[in-house]
Amino acid sequence: MNSTRLFRGAVAAALVTVLLSACSSDGEDGVPRSWIGKTYSAGGSGWLDKNSSPAKVADAIDHHRDALDRASGGGMEFLRYGDDMVTVSPYQRGSTIEIEDYRNGYRRHQQHLTYWPNPSSFRGGGPGSGK
Repeated sequence: MNSTRLFRGAVAAALVTVLLSACSSDGEDGVPRSWIGKTYSAGGSGWLDKNSSPAKVADAIDHHRDALDRASGGGMEFLRYGDDMVTVSPYQRGSTIEIEDYRNGYRRHQQHLTYWPNPSSFRGGGPGSGK
């Protein structure tokens, strides 16, 4: 009886571990923060690539980890990863990279994100939502 309980506990722990590792990607809703930090120089409120255009930097980030959506406008590139957004902007002869909460990023750049969902229209979910 104890061995059955122990076996069930081990199976449950293994399932939880698999599910958590499958759901996490860099621990940050899919944004490859650690890769960006290793690949680009820290600078200001984000990271810098002193030689590449915003489109090339966004291509590299999107190639490393596929974004849910991508948009461009005003010389900037935007990558959406769940609750976060990566903005790649022109900087001197290169680019600056910022990661911010999707709601804040959407408010700052909504004129370029015409087909992305407005975060204020999110209703959440789960039991009791919409009541």
